[in-house]
Amino acid sequence: MRETVLKDIFRAVLGTSAAVLLYSLAGSAGPSVLVVLNAFSVVVVTFSVRRGEVFGAFLGTACGLAQDAFSLSVFGLAGLTKTLLGFFTGYVARRIDISPFPRAGAFLLVVSTLELGAWMLLSAVVRQEPVNLHGGLILLQPPVTALLGVALIAAERRILARRRET
Repeated sequence: MRETVLKDIFRAVLGTSAAVLLYSLAGSAGPSVLVVLNAFSVVVVTFSVRRGEVFGAFLGTACGLAQDAFSLSVFGLAGLTKTLLGFFTGYVARRIDISPFPRAGAFLLVVSTLELGAWMLLSAVVRQEPVNLHGGLILLQPPVTALLGVALIAAERRILARRRET
């Protein structure tokens, strides 16, 4: 059990580092890419589904604060919303079966949409200027996050199934 937790922590650190790298590269490609691709949310939902709500909440806090370090906005906004995303995703994923691809996709779409809604609501309360929707481009973030999250979960399941066969 302890070895598994340490492996998952190591993998979570690698995933967060990959998200930081991807976020840095995507930022240099153009700000519109950062609006659509939320690599930190993908990391949080992927690990939350597998490890549960406590792991998801802690990872969500770390990923959210890392994302906040990139922004010029209020520090802690993404940290709070990613914490809620990680907890809620892990909590619900432990109680319902999200194994089938369509169900997992729908579930991740719902939690990603809720995260974006929570972020927009908190941004509207905390910031003085209106929330920038980037011409509606920000509304593509939940489907992209859900699609990437389901793809990573499916890839992980295939890798684990192949390891069991050998």
